[in-house]
Amino acid sequence: MALRTILEYPDPRLRTKAHAVSAFDAELHRLIDDLFDTMYAAPGIGLAATQVDAHQRVIVVDVSEQRDQPLVLVNPEILSREGCLSVEEGCLSVPDVFEDVERATRVRVRAQNRTGVLFERDFEDLLAVCVQHELDHLEGKLFVDYLSDLRRERIRKKLEKERKERAARSRQTSSIRAY
Repeated sequence: MALRTILEYPDPRLRTKAHAVSAFDAELHRLIDDLFDTMYAAPGIGLAATQVDAHQRVIVVDVSEQRDQPLVLVNPEILSREGCLSVEEGCLSVPDVFEDVERATRVRVRAQNRTGVLFERDFEDLLAVCVQHELDHLEGKLFVDYLSDLRRERIRKKLEKERKERAARSRQTSSIRAY
């Protein structure tokens, strides 16, 4: 198990559509374990494989306060949606940005577990929102895509500026250690 680097918006790899999983092997199990480790360390409540540059249809979720209800969805698809709510969302790939997004309040999902067993399940409220958010990642879509072009561009510029500032601070720290 290892922590993986989470790609950050506007990295173009986040726009890659994930491929279906066909091999439920040790490599897939390692990816799932790494996703959970990375998500919990971030800390977050959901993570899609696409966010760590592994373009397979795999998401992990745990919305419990105790972090003891891990959920794995392999090759997930939404079968039905009900209701509508506007909820403030954030994303590990869009750090420190929170915006209202409209989502279904209830979804029925078909997926496979880590060993390939097919199941269907209904999700409601926060869990439904999280699953929809992570499924968007598998399609190369981010929650900022639901925002206006102007708002999305402001977010992109803000994040790029913050990344440049972090890189400059890192270079300064490295040069100080070199003496």
